[in-house]
Amino acid sequence: MEPLTRLITIDRSSPVPLYFQFAQQLQHLIESGTLAPGARLENEIALADRFGLSRPTMRQAMQHLVNKGLLSRKRGVGTQVVNSRVRRQVELTSLYEDLQREDRRPRTEVLSLRVRPAEGRIAAALQLEPGMKTVELRRLRYADDEPMALLENHLPMGMADLTEDDLAAHGLYALLRRSGITLRSAEQTIGARRATAAEARLLAEGRGGTLLTVERTVLGDGGRPVEYGRHLYRASRYSFEMTLTAP
Repeated sequence: MEPLTRLITIDRSSPVPLYFQFAQQLQHLIESGTLAPGARLENEIALADRFGLSRPTMRQAMQHLVNKGLLSRKRGVGTQVVNSRVRRQVELTSLYEDLQREDRRPRTEVLSLRVRPAEGRIAAALQLEPGMKTVELRRLRYADDEPMALLENHLPMGMADLTEDDLAAHGLYALLRRSGITLRSAEQTIGARRATAAEARLLAEGRGGTLLTVERTVLGDGGRPVEYGRHLYRASRYSFEMTLTAP
């Protein structure tokens, strides 16, 4: 790879802050694959000297990319490039499918698979009488061996015959389709909140780190609810994208 000084240009006459110019161009190199995951960068002092920037300016640029989840700092290792954030179009696909589409390696740890009575929001979303049986599954989804999302799903009893082995090897939507269930549409709400201590531990996120929240009800033939999910994604590793059109 060419030296960074040939790939990043600082325009001192631009109104764009110097730290942001550097950070944007370095982000492009990471997201384009020019800087691969695991690549090590020089320390901030050396980079500041090479680009003729002050040390506080370079520190601000690097911290900007650390906050975005593109760089990591480790004592004794230095600053490294990490896997770029997974970008998901807002459409009816599963995270497993999205990761495969981005040439990432999905892996699933099944935390629990059990039968539970439907209550409250779950019963309402699945249009079930309170107390009716549902299948609850909780999974931890990895991308390239890095924790990415904590997934909780509920299905009406008898909707599909699911096993832990199947859930570890396949995405939920693929298993539902294999059972003859057609996924027609979904109602979805996206939000954000801080991670609890337990969630942070599972997701290898800092305590109180920001998580994206997704609440989704999937509808099948005739508008019948077939699955209700509550998912938590690491905001530093994941984002949703959508296209808006004028009315």
